[in-house]
Amino acid sequence: MLVVFALVLLALVLFATERFPIDVTAILIMVLLMVLEPWTQVSAREGISGFANPATITVLAMLILSTGVNRTGIVQLFGRKMAAFAGTDRRKQLAATIGVTGPVSGFVNNTPVVAILVPVINDLAHEGKTSPSKLLMPLSFASMLGGTLTLIGTSTNILASDIAAQLGAESPGLGLEAFGMFEFTKLGVVVFAVGSLYLMTVGVRLLPERIPAEEDLVQEYALQEYLADVVVPADSSLIGQTVEEALGDDDLDIDVLQLLRDGEYFADPLARKEIREGDTLRLRTNRETLERIIEAEGLTLVGSPRTEEDFHQDGDDPVLVEVVVPSGSFLVGETLASSTFRQRYDANVLAFRTRGDVVRDRFEAIGIRVGDTLLVQAPPDSLTRLVENEDFIVAHEFDEVSYRSEKVPFAVAIIAGVVALPALNVLPIVVSALAGVVAMVFTGVLKPTELYSSVEWNVIFLLAGVIPLGIALQQTGAAALLGDAVASTATFLPAIGVLWVFYLATGLLTSVISNNASVVLMIPVAASAAQSIDANAFAFVLAVTFAASTAFMTPVGYQTNLFVYGPGGYTFSDFIRVGAPLQFLLSVVTVLGIAFFWGVRA
Repeated sequence: MLVVFALVLLALVLFATERFPIDVTAILIMVLLMVLEPWTQVSAREGISGFANPATITVLAMLILSTGVNRTGIVQLFGRKMAAFAGTDRRKQLAATIGVTGPVSGFVNNTPVVAILVPVINDLAHEGKTSPSKLLMPLSFASMLGGTLTLIGTSTNILASDIAAQLGAESPGLGLEAFGMFEFTKLGVVVFAVGSLYLMTVGVRLLPERIPAEEDLVQEYALQEYLADVVVPADSSLIGQTVEEALGDDDLDIDVLQLLRDGEYFADPLARKEIREGDTLRLRTNRETLERIIEAEGLTLVGSPRTEEDFHQDGDDPVLVEVVVPSGSFLVGETLASSTFRQRYDANVLAFRTRGDVVRDRFEAIGIRVGDTLLVQAPPDSLTRLVENEDFIVAHEFDEVSYRSEKVPFAVAIIAGVVALPALNVLPIVVSALAGVVAMVFTGVLKPTELYSSVEWNVIFLLAGVIPLGIALQQTGAAALLGDAVASTATFLPAIGVLWVFYLATGLLTSVISNNASVVLMIPVAASAAQSIDANAFAFVLAVTFAASTAFMTPVGYQTNLFVYGPGGYTFSDFIRVGAPLQFLLSVVTVLGIAFFWGVRA
């Protein structure tokens, strides 16, 4: 048992510090559980059982189904209708953001919904003369609230349902079984309504305006001191060299963004472009390096771009955009240098926003994490490739992206079938979801080659890795020991008070580690505590599930928060200021709702 507690502690530390990607940490814990079988009681078969677990397969299928829906453009269509409705009225903009995002997130996995809507809401804000900071955090929060409406709203719900079914099979006295499709919808509606009301009244006043309504990316990232235009004189040693030969040394920390020659602008790829007398080079570098290169090469400083408009001379010029790194991106864990990002996409990175801090120079060797935002200069064709790539979330909408709008009826019908069949007890959710995937391929909503790129494999490996940890907690008696310890609070707290303690503990835990990991760790403990105090185990499982799905206090508590962290210009404290009161409010509402709908006593 002590070995299991040590592994739980190790997992918590690694999840919280992000020393390794969370999926790698999960697999590490899985391997250690199997290696230490005499003490963990997790056999090799049980250790890898997470890969065949119905929850893992269901989440995999739902991610594919969500991609199919997104490929039709129906979510973007809702977003544009929302923009037309809202106009420049800030209250309407916020109401439309919440009103569209929440219900959609109940039926399409909320993570891809936010990824799709970030550019839509960003553009809605700018066109409506509103700071994106006022809308992007509510976008993420609304998706989390909407995820509580149905079983398939989040991967957390699906995983919690499977854990409950396993516990019910092992201990029939608990009275636990898999959740129904709409089993907790009535509570979800209450939570969504209260959360929406908070965002519309209190939250809107607490939200900062980090990004100006009239956004200029050069000014937002304070790049004026890091951009310069220099002219190459006749006696410069740079003449005759290619851009890469002259200025490609990594130690220089210089990017050549544009080259002006005889009135014509050239952008990436510039590496093999030969420098000539009279060329004007637009550089990104720091002042110290600029002064050094000017003195060494005799270059003439002729000015620097002060606004975004200075980058756009005609329609074919490179565009400045923000690019968010989602979970599952090949960039996670890489650096800009090791990923060869510039060479792959003919795009320059001008600045780098990570966890609220903006880095404007020497960022080539910084490790990239989920939620990091890159300020990218890219030509239109490269931009289209970035928009269509699942490895990136481009935080602005572009008309060049094509959707399979003719497949909308098929996608809607398939999702309706996936929801209806389990709800009517015709098929288990895992079978229904897999059938939906097959149907999407047969109807042309998705191409067969898109199936694998649709899956966030880090989520799948995370689930597969943490599920055996729950098995170890249960089989070694660790969950029962922890449950009894928490149940001891029943000597001075009523059962509903113990239920509230579990909600708060799960919420705090989820604020620093993965929500799925929180569910795996807390549900067995909660069920054991409920049994010890003769309480309703389902009520305790539901409290843990809702708490893990509504972690608003930190940007790392839920990955949709990371998606809006950079584009909204937020700081860590912004999430605490807006999210902490909401999380506390919902802890009370959820616990009282559970007591009202299902009761706390067995």
